[in-house]
Amino acid sequence: MSVSNTLIILLLALGATQGIVYGGILLRSTANNKMANRILAIILFFLSYRLLVQILRLYGLGYYDGWYYVMLDFSWIHGPLLYFYVKSHLNTDFKFKKSDLLHLIPFVIQVSFSIFVRLQNLYWDGTRESLSWLGYWGYVVWMNLCTIYLVASILIIVYATKSQKLVRLQEQKKSYSKERMIWLRRVLLAFKIYFSLVMGILVVDLIVTGSSDFMSYFYFTKFYYYPFFIGISGLTYWLGLEGYKRKDLKKVATKPKFSEEEQKQLQVIADNLMRSMEENKWFKDPELTLSNLAGKMQIKPYLLTKCLNAVIDQKFADYINQLRVEELKHLLQQPENEKFTLLSLAYEAGFNSKSSFNRAVKKHLGISPTELKTKL
Repeated sequence: MSVSNTLIILLLALGATQGIVYGGILLRSTANNKMANRILAIILFFLSYRLLVQILRLYGLGYYDGWYYVMLDFSWIHGPLLYFYVKSHLNTDFKFKKSDLLHLIPFVIQVSFSIFVRLQNLYWDGTRESLSWLGYWGYVVWMNLCTIYLVASILIIVYATKSQKLVRLQEQKKSYSKERMIWLRRVLLAFKIYFSLVMGILVVDLIVTGSSDFMSYFYFTKFYYYPFFIGISGLTYWLGLEGYKRKDLKKVATKPKFSEEEQKQLQVIADNLMRSMEENKWFKDPELTLSNLAGKMQIKPYLLTKCLNAVIDQKFADYINQLRVEELKHLLQQPENEKFTLLSLAYEAGFNSKSSFNRAVKKHLGISPTELKTKL
């Protein structure tokens, strides 16, 4: 075996092993995202299986031998599984319905036709006449052209786009966990970009070489074929590791429904709150509590809590700290404050400790306090 093949085997095995190990862990997970973790585990298992099939090919197994009939390609299921993974994240109580089975039709077609095409070898005696019309052309289209991989790429792109729409819709409702949305967008973008690249190369190659290059897909002699599989190995490795890190993501936050009258009342409270904060700067009080703030506004604390959750979409502490961070930015931009330390300005903005100040700046701006000062 050549050095290049040995290197390819190691790279493919790395991704396959990662997928199997983390897939097994996610499959047994009892976290909040049980269904999402199980679907991700299935995605990882299918990707790992395809990598293992390719490793066997490098060892010369799967070419018209006993392995040939069990080494099927299941690539048409990745798109629907990606869609189900997103749906199960956006609805942690997600359960499969009969209508969801429609998304598995491409997968059933792929498996059925793959078995049909492979069984043609039982009748083939070396002549075209020994096969039926469907058997012959099915074999040509299925095994000697890029049909399987082109359709798989299209399905992944279509379902990734469909899933992105679900994510955007959920974001518009603002009933989501920010970390969850970032993760889903990242996964969908990775699949969409990678398989758009795969599809583009396959289409260009098909147009250029046409039918003059039969058997290249079956024997994997295309120059770009193993780079594709190395890319899938990298995708599997990343998906397993990052998916495991996020297996315990909190449930999507759902807002309670209010009547039209309640919504108007809460909107009035929100308007008063924001105006009062701008005029009175109550957030600069380091001892400010939700009860104290409700008292200043002459409303019940539970109404203020409802307002923060339903209209402003923030918890009390996050809302107040965000105002303090904005005040700090304002103070830092004033020339007369250059003589003061960063911490003293933080106290002036309403923070009561260095640790809470550091956490708030990092959370709301994504940078450290020192970086904030340098930037401003």
